Amino acid sequence: MSKIVNGSSLQPLSGGSPKQIVLLLHGFGSSGADLIALAPHWQRALPDALFLAPNAPQRLSYLSSGYQWWPLSAFTPQALATGAASAAPAIEAFIERKLHQYELTEANLAIVGFSQGTMMALHVGLRRPRQVAAIIGYSGMLTGGHELAHLPITKPPVLLVHGSADPIVPVTALHAAKTELEHLGINVTTHISSGVGHSVDPVGLRMGGEFVANALTE
Repeated sequence: MSKIVNGSSLQPLSGGSPKQIVLLLHGFGSSGADLIALAPHWQRALPDALFLAPNAPQRLSYLSSGYQWWPLSAFTPQALATGAASAAPAIEAFIERKLHQYELTEANLAIVGFSQGTMMALHVGLRRPRQVAAIIGYSGMLTGGHELAHLPITKPPVLLVHGSADPIVPVTALHAAKTELEHLGINVTTHISSGVGHSVDPVGLRMGGEFVANALTE
């Protein structure tokens, strides 16, 4: 199994021990250094939160600063589901280490993803043995949705945000994920950012911060 050993982080604004963890999972070809940029916008609402943005275990051979959770060599539903499943153990082990290190539980954990990281956030977050506080997915999709009805999943609140002009992952992926998740009895909030491409706009950024803060401070 590949192991997550590095990435970026932001310590609690309060200066104390973490009372919550916000796990940020980057997209294909990116790194934790990219997604940790969300954290300063959310810190004031979550002063006791530790923000962790690990690098995916697999480095891209043609991009020195880029990582992947799994190779995106095929985009069929089966290939995406298989890829997400293959990458999940590294994230699961990372979560276990960090919860144990800080003596926290899933109730203190929110998982946030972007693009391929959203696929991982949904895959891992819904399959945790105990329910996480929230899952937030930007510009991504749900993989392996067909098997969830046959698994002992948890049902944390989910926020999905997507740009209407996304040329990488079409906004139809948001609608498909919402339909599948709600069919499973999961509470899903969505926002479509008009005219936005494969990125996070200020409205989506604000909504994500509010969603995480509400889930972790209830």
